Amino acid sequence: MSARPDPRILLRLLSLLHPYRWRLALAAIALLTASGSVLLMGQGLRLVIDQGFLAEDATRLNQALAAMLGIVAVLACASALRYYLVTWIGERLAGDLRRQVFDHLLTLEPDYFERNGAGEIQSRLTADTSVLQTLFGSSLSVALRNLLMLIGAMILMVITQPWLSAMVLLGIPATVLPILWYGRRVRRLSRHSQDRIAELGRYAGEALAGIRTLQAFGHEALDRRDYGQRVEQAFDAAIQRTRQRAWLTGIAMLVVFSAVGLMLWQGGHAVLAGDMSAGELSAFVFYAVLAAGAVASLAEVAGDVQRAAGAAERLLELLNAKARIQSPPDPQTLSQPVRGDIRLEDVTFAYPSRPRTPALIDLNLHIRPGERVALVGPSGAGKSTLLSLLLRFHDPDVGHLRLDGLDLRKLDPSALRSVMGLVSQEPVLFTGSAADNIRYGHPTASDQAVRTAAQDANALDFIEALPQGFETPLGPGGVQLSGGQRQRLAIARALLRDPRVLLLDEATSALDAESERVVQEALDRLMRGRTSLVIAHRLATVVAADRLLVLDRGRLVASGSHSELLESSALYRQLASLQFALEDDGY
Repeated sequence: MSARPDPRILLRLLSLLHPYRWRLALAAIALLTASGSVLLMGQGLRLVIDQGFLAEDATRLNQALAAMLGIVAVLACASALRYYLVTWIGERLAGDLRRQVFDHLLTLEPDYFERNGAGEIQSRLTADTSVLQTLFGSSLSVALRNLLMLIGAMILMVITQPWLSAMVLLGIPATVLPILWYGRRVRRLSRHSQDRIAELGRYAGEALAGIRTLQAFGHEALDRRDYGQRVEQAFDAAIQRTRQRAWLTGIAMLVVFSAVGLMLWQGGHAVLAGDMSAGELSAFVFYAVLAAGAVASLAEVAGDVQRAAGAAERLLELLNAKARIQSPPDPQTLSQPVRGDIRLEDVTFAYPSRPRTPALIDLNLHIRPGERVALVGPSGAGKSTLLSLLLRFHDPDVGHLRLDGLDLRKLDPSALRSVMGLVSQEPVLFTGSAADNIRYGHPTASDQAVRTAAQDANALDFIEALPQGFETPLGPGGVQLSGGQRQRLAIARALLRDPRVLLLDEATSALDAESERVVQEALDRLMRGRTSLVIAHRLATVVAADRLLVLDRGRLVASGSHSELLESSALYRQLASLQFALEDDGY
């Protein structure tokens, strides 16, 4: 966490306002009109008192009051227009910023979210943009209005009574110093407070996402305690920030209004001595109060600005994050149709979080087009890592991966992934209908194509049994479906995508026997005619593969058919004996 955000960091967001410059210009005109109207009211007040009340001239009094009423009408219209425009701009800026950050997040590799926490990032995307919306939608408008009022009131005070103006103006520098000093503290505390709020969101999201596990293990009391501790930490951080803002506002108001009180004492004596009129004193007091109120408001807005600087810094950290996996400037194009020929040449890879523990070491492999290859081995052998490299979620530290002879680094990642289909152990479904989830990899597919994919995935019967068939909302993550049903939807999604290379990551390991049988039938149909890499802990599901590759601690230790490996690989024989209950001396 940065202790001292750059106070100029908000200027980087001003480029987002460029498309709305005409609305900004209109808002500025409304702001100038409203501020000018308030300042004119001081002169109207002077005329009402000097030429109306004191001169006992009813006609002049009526004229002055009518002019005041006209000024108030202009003020009301200009203020309403200013409020609408600046609020619109603030909401639009927040929306544009959310979209820009989200669009950039989608370019970052999965490892970034694992390192930084999806809950923390989500908090920045929502809460921090709301802070900036408040700043640009109201606080900055208030600050500009009060700045104009302060400048205008100071000028008119000097014109009305120069020597009294000095007393008020002396209070302003005395106010600016605590604003600057406290402002730095508020900015640091604001960033700390927002970090605590983000931690709250991350913890709550994690607990609610795992609510079944949480309740199954009776962890409610501990989670209540831990979340309560984080709530108190966030509360303490917010109170520290609020305390500094309170001091900032209080000191500013004390200094400025003390100067106004001293001015009233001196001005009152000047009126009694005949050196100035009561109307001039009234106008001067009006301007002095405007100036004092403007300074106090600026001090309060300064806290909002400092808080927004912390929010902007957190958002810009996301926007500044560089994707490790990027498309080359001049990407090569896969030949059509894609054959699905895969080669790994001396591939070594270690995750950035574990640089000294390679997940794959000196891996050489050739998978022919249309070949069905199974990856087996103990946990941590590197099987899922290999799939991640093929999807280019990571690039190898050493060596090359090639598809149809082209190095994956020279391909656009989106083009590469467009010819691949992934079915994972825990299929991810999204809020929406069954049809929406099947169409996820092919949004323009026809209803008939969706239906055919569902039928080929053995999913048609249960989908048609849903209350609204294909249009039935599945809820977040497809929670209303069983594990086997979710898996068959994921297979239908992959079928509709029609990939040339199919990646199956333990797609049946979490299913019961009947669900596994139905899903395996769908998988066999899906793999037909495609280059397929299958990770499976249940060897019974992959014994019919064209070739089995045995991985151990990141190395390829054996390759062959089921029967060949039982003869040649001690590790595979051990895995097989555990699952098939084979006698050791029988092989």
